[in-house]
Amino acid sequence: MKKLVSIALSTIIAASILTGCGSAATETTDTTTAQTDTEQATEAEGSESAEAGTDENIEGTITMNGSTSMEKFANALNESFMLKYPGVQATVEFTGSGAGIEAVTNGTVDIGNSSRALTDEEKANGLVENVVAIDGIGIVVNPSTTVDDVTTDQLKEIYTGAITNWSELGGEDSQIVVIGREASSGTRGAFEEILGIEDQCKYAQEIDSTGAVMAKVASTPGAIGYVSIDIIDDTVKTLKLDGVEPTQETIKDGSYTLQRPFVMATKGEISQQSEAVQALFDYINSDEGQDIIAQVGLISAKQ
Repeated sequence: MKKLVSIALSTIIAASILTGCGSAATETTDTTTAQTDTEQATEAEGSESAEAGTDENIEGTITMNGSTSMEKFANALNESFMLKYPGVQATVEFTGSGAGIEAVTNGTVDIGNSSRALTDEEKANGLVENVVAIDGIGIVVNPSTTVDDVTTDQLKEIYTGAITNWSELGGEDSQIVVIGREASSGTRGAFEEILGIEDQCKYAQEIDSTGAVMAKVASTPGAIGYVSIDIIDDTVKTLKLDGVEPTQETIKDGSYTLQRPFVMATKGEISQQSEAVQALFDYINSDEGQDIIAQVGLISAKQ
């Protein structure tokens, strides 16, 4: 009898040991599998992060100079671009389109910002016309002006001196003070070229920046000037041209005719530029870059 009990106890103990070993083996297998899965996921995640961050690891500098009309766009672009590419230092000066084109031609900057199309001579000097956006040129007057609309022909006559008093346009009896940009300005070049009045304008005062034109028109009764529409605010009054207001929609559909390109000129093709400069142009063409163009009131030049 004792022998039978001993055999039974031995059988139970052996079964318990086997069960325990099986459980331990299962736990070990499960733990190993879980660790392997975690490691694989971590490695894949790290690989994706490295791949996604490749472009953002670009380092270098970008120098720009040129159009004061492009100031709002250029500053917004640089700020956003450098957030994505912290290894790139992008700087920009605003000394006028002519100065910007001269600087990129001489190789003192990477990009020359111009608020007009490049001339054949400038292109012959190796410059490439990279149009990044389309801008409207707004006609602004002092807020006290009662005239709301002018025709293209009337605008030409105002700037060439054929019309000198607002009463000739149905407004108040006051002298029209004609404000314009300096000779090297891209805005002036585009304005006069579009209207076909190059070298015919009679300015009361020529001013060297877009912001200064706004300030002068705002503070001078009877004044009229032209500026990029993206910087117009309520300190001035904007005239319709041929009954059309300057908006993104009317510029895009062509019904507002006083419009010009925003050019970021390079010496040679974009593909010949530094890695940082190429990244900047890629960024402009990205969804983020196109959003910036829209946010500052410009029209995309992307087809």
